[in-house]
Amino acid sequence: MRYLLNNTLHRVLRAKKITNYERSFSTDHDVTEKKGLILGVYEGENNELSLTTSGKKFDEHLSGKLLEYVKGAREEIVDRRLKVFNNINKDFWSIAVVNVGKENAGYNQLEVIDQGLENVRLGAGIGARKLTQQGVKRILVESFGKPEQAAEGAALAVWRYQENRSKEHWRAIPSLELFDSSDADTWQRGLFKAESQNLARRLCDTPANQMTPLHFAQETVNELCPCGIKVEVRDKEWIESKRMFGFLAVARGSCEPPIFLDIHYCGGPPEQKPILLVGKGITYDSGGLCLKPCANMSTHRADVCGAACVIAAIRAANALSLPLNINAVIPLCENMPSGMAMKCGDIVTGLNGKTIKIQATNQEGRLLLADGLVYGQQTHKPRLIIDVTSMTEGTTKSLGSGATAVFCNSQTMWGQLEKASVITGDRVWRMPLWKYFTHQVTRFPSHDVDNKGHGDGAPCLAAAFLNEFISCVDWIHMDITGVGMKCEDKLLTYLTKGRMTGRPTRTLIQLLYQLACPSSDSKAC
Repeated sequence: MRYLLNNTLHRVLRAKKITNYERSFSTDHDVTEKKGLILGVYEGENNELSLTTSGKKFDEHLSGKLLEYVKGAREEIVDRRLKVFNNINKDFWSIAVVNVGKENAGYNQLEVIDQGLENVRLGAGIGARKLTQQGVKRILVESFGKPEQAAEGAALAVWRYQENRSKEHWRAIPSLELFDSSDADTWQRGLFKAESQNLARRLCDTPANQMTPLHFAQETVNELCPCGIKVEVRDKEWIESKRMFGFLAVARGSCEPPIFLDIHYCGGPPEQKPILLVGKGITYDSGGLCLKPCANMSTHRADVCGAACVIAAIRAANALSLPLNINAVIPLCENMPSGMAMKCGDIVTGLNGKTIKIQATNQEGRLLLADGLVYGQQTHKPRLIIDVTSMTEGTTKSLGSGATAVFCNSQTMWGQLEKASVITGDRVWRMPLWKYFTHQVTRFPSHDVDNKGHGDGAPCLAAAFLNEFISCVDWIHMDITGVGMKCEDKLLTYLTKGRMTGRPTRTLIQLLYQLACPSSDSKAC
């Protein structure tokens, strides 16, 4: 079954390029429009504050009043990172002054992050959110010298999930513009990355009855086909013909039919070997017969977060015109208890001929990913495989929402991924892919591989299981259980507590960007 290009228009953000500082003070706009501005201050020794370059220009326009106000609110800006001033300039309803940390902040080896870039995201995010709460409809954001990160923080912060609210209760999402900078291309790249992560957030946050496998497939078609990306949607009959028995075992507990997506982005020359992305697409995970606790079961609508990140990354690759060939395979189904559901102790045969014993039905992701990985290798002959999946609660217990757990069989690829995470601020942490764990999932007298294995270390056992379905090719396994689902804290001001995060979409995009443009000259893309 194949969906053809429909009439849905591709939604692309258009950044407005401000090349002249004085144009920002034009009075040609509607005077009733609430217009806001985000400016920054650096924090120096003894908590002394100094304005950024754009802030100094604006302060000159106000004859020094802004710096005077900032000094008067020093404690609040240091402690809360933000102070909003209203009615101090006729052109702006509100001016948010945000604390972006030390002026020369850079790579923090202990934190494994570029602190300067992350401070800009946090500052732009907290400023944009506060202005949105005040009803500002048009927000201008200074670049802080890092327009891509400013765009990311602001665009992530103003997003909200409200599709199921009555239209009269919807809160308008303000427009974002770059202030006092001509670097619109870098600003635009940040908007593309943030908008892609927001797409992943929406796909994850949609209730499971509105985001069934078929609905997810339609959303994929709506988002990718208008860009010229080929999306093949396969039905249950096709899946059976391919003998994907691990995938089918998971799907048979639900009356929602399974779907298999095969996606093709052709940005490179035909002879270039593709990168294969594999996303876990469980649109609702009840745990099957090994039922999950009821208290937080609604959160598991986001068990599709791996697939959502893959779709978002491919859309961003197209928006950025990356010269890569990318294929993606996404098995989509629900994991539900029923009289037809897989049972503990069942044995199925994977697509590569290995027998798999199902010890725990709530560890279903590795079953469908095993078939997806083998199919992708046999069909697309990739040079690199990246699978993105919410695999085990053990990842959350060990890393929380601090970092994505990564298992990788290539030191080079790990180095690239770590570099990408430093840039995006969405960190990764390498976990062991040792033979010790391989033995824990393969040394059984009655079958080849076990979907639970012996002993502790669930994330490592899951990776060892998947490794049994990887041939001689570079492979990155990203377990995003802790980072990809609901945001549980307020540490990241550009993400909304209690909503899905869409992480680590930007890190995946940045990795693809680096692989497409290995030279230091970004104009190569």
